[in-house]
Amino acid sequence: MLNLSVSQRLELKGRAHALKPIVIIGNAGLSPAVLDEIERSLKSHDLLKVRVMNDDREARAAMLTEICGILNAGAVQHIGKILVIYRPLATPIAKAPKKRSGKALTKKQLGSKT
Repeated sequence: MLNLSVSQRLELKGRAHALKPIVIIGNAGLSPAVLDEIERSLKSHDLLKVRVMNDDREARAAMLTEICGILNAGAVQHIGKILVIYRPLATPIAKAPKKRSGKALTKKQLGSKT
């Protein structure tokens, strides 16, 4: 299980706020098929929201602990029926190169620069 510091959890909570739940755990509970789906989702997304359709808070907390233990992920947040899980990507996604800001200088602007 991945241990997260308080500052890491706060930053991840902020990132997770705008996310929608990707995986929904129904009344059947945490089955191997659901674990496989969470695993596939964590391979493409490092931060994941999971909705649990169970009214028992202790059962949801146990599911969160079990998911994080099996998949080597970190528990970010458990609020209501939403679980937020984080696991760093194995290969980070390359960021697009930064574009130059603004337009190219005109001849008039270049003349005034000298």
